Amino acid sequence: MKKLALILAIFSSFIFAKDNIFYKKAVESCEAYNNMKHTKNSNNLKLQIGKEYKILETRERQFLIYINGEKIAQRWVDKSCFKDKKRDKKFTKKSTFNLLALSWQNAFCELKKRARECRDMDSSDYGASNFVLHGLWPQPKNRLYCNVDKKLVGTDKNRQWNRLPKLNLSPEVREQLKKYMPGYLSNLQRHEWIKHGTCYGTDEDTYFKDAIELLKQINNSKVKELFAKSIGKSITLKQIRETFDSEFGKGAGKKVALVCQKGLITELWIYLKGKSLNLKELLSSDLNIKSRCYKGVVDRVGY
Repeated sequence: MKKLALILAIFSSFIFAKDNIFYKKAVESCEAYNNMKHTKNSNNLKLQIGKEYKILETRERQFLIYINGEKIAQRWVDKSCFKDKKRDKKFTKKSTFNLLALSWQNAFCELKKRARECRDMDSSDYGASNFVLHGLWPQPKNRLYCNVDKKLVGTDKNRQWNRLPKLNLSPEVREQLKKYMPGYLSNLQRHEWIKHGTCYGTDEDTYFKDAIELLKQINNSKVKELFAKSIGKSITLKQIRETFDSEFGKGAGKKVALVCQKGLITELWIYLKGKSLNLKELLSSDLNIKSRCYKGVVDRVGY
């Protein structure tokens, strides 16, 4: 009887372990380590993006996976390397109240000289004479990190953006982001998606497509012309709001706020309401936004 009980115990534990094995799809080409401390990686193994791996065990921030065909087949990898099923859900309702945050890159780089996107910036760069994308933020302002794992929230808040999951973007959108969002070099797009995009109500590709479309409308307007011809000079919020009214309709300027630092205009914050992607329609609401900054210098490229 004891022998039979032992056999049944072993069999039941096998069934239990098998039931807890599951598969996840890799979204990053992460290294697969022999140990939890990530100090050794035999054969320099990396995950293949899009491939499913068997998860044998889970720890706080890591998975023990099985890599078929390897001599040392059990490897430790970060959980952030795998697809989160919450990110695959079908969205049906897009945010209709958003803040479009646009950066004046010359000023940003004046204040953040060590940023990767600023090291080699010169007058030929798109951001030297155009606004660039910071983000599109669903409102109200506390609408953040929707359905995001707490560990990823911590990774983001610690500015470890290179460890956030790689985004599922089309080649077209990825190339556009490299132009219109210089912070792409610092993985700004991963941060923006995790913190704000997850609350937008679409997948990441649509989220950035919409943001880029709105940015283009500003850069094809008199607003961009005002900034471009004022480089090296000081302009006021009143001038900017009047230009918005002229370009996008009376009252549009009331939806705009300035962000300044050390006397430089660093960003435009534009509050948008509606389902359209047409700025004239999105700026036609009855919003009346207050700004903490009322004038600043339009910085030129270089330090």
